[in-house]
Amino acid sequence: MKKICIVGMGAIGGWVAAHLGHRLGDEVQLSAVARGATLAALCAQGLRMDTVIDGQPTRVTVPVVASDRPEDLGPQDLVVLAVKGPALADVAPLVQRLLGPQTRVLVAMNGVPWWFFQQLDGPCRGLALQSVDPGGHVAGLIPADRVIGSVVHASCATPEPGLVKHVMGMGLILGDPAGGEPAHITEWAALFQRAGFNATVSPRIQKDIWYKLWGNMTMNPISALTGATCDRILDDELVRGFVSAVMREAAAIGDVIGCPVGQTPEQRHEVTRKLGAFKTSMLQDVEAGRKIELDALVTVVREIGQHIGQPTPNIDAMLGLTRLMARTRGLL
Repeated sequence: MKKICIVGMGAIGGWVAAHLGHRLGDEVQLSAVARGATLAALCAQGLRMDTVIDGQPTRVTVPVVASDRPEDLGPQDLVVLAVKGPALADVAPLVQRLLGPQTRVLVAMNGVPWWFFQQLDGPCRGLALQSVDPGGHVAGLIPADRVIGSVVHASCATPEPGLVKHVMGMGLILGDPAGGEPAHITEWAALFQRAGFNATVSPRIQKDIWYKLWGNMTMNPISALTGATCDRILDDELVRGFVSAVMREAAAIGDVIGCPVGQTPEQRHEVTRKLGAFKTSMLQDVEAGRKIELDALVTVVREIGQHIGQPTPNIDAMLGLTRLMARTRGLL
């Protein structure tokens, strides 16, 4: 039986845990590091998820051993790290306390992670990203050779502590930071497939991360600045033009670092339009008064551009405006 612990029982962490517990209850021993209201809810009611199964709205409830003390849970086979960027430095020591000799850490987070260049060939190989991991604090606790990189394609929410609402999507791309398709990656992908995820293995996960970032890094901050849903952002030709200019700069960086996008901004806009009038996660965070994930989505792209000598005037403008807004509201 595999021991799997979730660190970050929000929308994505809860979604992962609920499907694992519901489909593979006899195959995995599920636990979570949680605190406050989330810990209380998990202990009292278990993890709950509202989803659709066979076309019918269904509430799934799975038991989870939860604690705010990682040492109570013991070494794990897999730790799923699903926190937002601003919380990473605080939770990294908790993750370290869950590590045994063979433990892997599946990083299910938005944006460019701290380990991105540690094993990626090219002009940035080994680059320590100060914007997402100042001083290498996280890298010292969770080294790249422990990491399973991932890209999540799903929409989820947390209406209340301990309750996840799964809206759409079951996509999960896994990959090793060093590239290729090593056995431990394919084995974990197979387990997630048995749990109902559309899990695939990428031979170069950094490319998948960069592609997702390429779409997210514009809509998130602009929606946070304006309060607009994504359809309205794309309906304004001046704003849409600015979004495209930012995307061209990020795509140019991707070409240099070995993560080509292979798509035009206009093609990506058509994909985004199909999602309708939705609020980005950053806009939801602003409305709720939560810290925003600006560094992992935008600041880090500017840092990479500076390292390789690639100009980023439009990225700089978007970053400066969003950063100022967040600072004046105490959200950064």
